[in-house]
Amino acid sequence: MPLNLFAAFWGVSILFVITPGADWAYAISAGLRGRRVIPAVAGMLGGHLIATLLVAAGIGTLIAGAPGVLSALTLAGAGYLLWLGIGMLRHPSLPRAEEGEDVGSRKKWALKGLCISGLNPKVFLLFLALLPQFTDTHASWPLPLQMSALGLVHVFSCGVVYLLVGYGASAVLKTRPRAAQRVSRISGGLMIAIAAILLVEQFI
Repeated sequence: MPLNLFAAFWGVSILFVITPGADWAYAISAGLRGRRVIPAVAGMLGGHLIATLLVAAGIGTLIAGAPGVLSALTLAGAGYLLWLGIGMLRHPSLPRAEEGEDVGSRKKWALKGLCISGLNPKVFLLFLALLPQFTDTHASWPLPLQMSALGLVHVFSCGVVYLLVGYGASAVLKTRPRAAQRVSRISGGLMIAIAAILLVEQFI
């Protein structure tokens, strides 16, 4: 597979990755809760990877062609973001070490991250729209393998950016609890706004 296709895809993909959204909001929230960045980001990357594999396997096209399935995914994703956003507004995160928490809480952060990206139909539709455009039908690699490789490029970029966002939030806001509360509330508001946009688009 030509390297120029990888480079071209990465150039488009990174623009989506560096645009703040629900993933950024969750990474910031994880950064404010001590050592929760890695499990939170791992969960979100798992959702992106699932979307990649669905599109590469051809299942993505079938789902996109079934309005009922896509609508259910949209409503579930919007509802979940709305629930998380309201929770962040009511109980904004504060920087803390959380040394005494059990390991199970990390699993909870990972599961939430998986749901945030896995239930976001925009992630799925992004792959469905972009991946086929950067494949080469004459390449020696099969198309599913090409799309999987491109998806991994996107997942890697997401991992780097989300880790920087999460740990950056932790470092910058660690000694500023009031600023951390404001940022947490902004992140919660962002999740609610994204959920509202998903719902409006769905009903329109």
